[in-house]
Amino acid sequence: MMIVLKYFALGFSALLPLINPLGSALVFLGLVGVAPVEVYRSLARKIAISTTLFLLVVELVGAALLNFFGISLPVVQVSGGFVLAAMGWGLLNEKDSTASGDKGTVAPVDFHSLEEDVFYPFTFPVTAGPGCIVVMLTLSAHASGKNVLNNILAHVGILLAVVALSFTVLISYRYAPRITQKISPQTVHGILRVIAFILLCIGVQIAWNGVQSLIESVAK
Repeated sequence: MMIVLKYFALGFSALLPLINPLGSALVFLGLVGVAPVEVYRSLARKIAISTTLFLLVVELVGAALLNFFGISLPVVQVSGGFVLAAMGWGLLNEKDSTASGDKGTVAPVDFHSLEEDVFYPFTFPVTAGPGCIVVMLTLSAHASGKNVLNNILAHVGILLAVVALSFTVLISYRYAPRITQKISPQTVHGILRVIAFILLCIGVQIAWNGVQSLIESVAK
């Protein structure tokens, strides 16, 4: 159970600032524009399901891709850890931007055509961008080990993290018009700064684990 909780917390913390449900809700709101509540409800549900499936496919086939290209797990941990740390550092030092008010200037669109945009661009790259792919590959490599039971439990933890994050996407997108009116941009930026620092620490930790594995393999 501790392994499941560990990888749930690791996956949730690493993916949260990249998916950024509140920030993505602003982008989603701008793309959809003025639309009935039913449209937001339907799109939010489909995007949440699409995000879950997309990230799980990346996580499940990640190990096969590594084997195909002959890349070892410690190398992925080091590279992915550095990428995560760089993302956290970039988010930590990102200048505040005002996500205000072009909301009312968005022209009405054909609501039926929005259904065709569920995967692209609403799921990828608005909700889960290239950074999420790197994170899922890194988490998949980090969770893979020699113990089969621990390996399964680790992937279950990552699965639960993806489902939990997709649920936050569902809520944020479904109530995007209300949320963006209730929460001030300053509060959103403050929360993102804290999450960015956690992401930086996670990236350093994952990279260090990979370095330790490489040192141990050289020593042997």
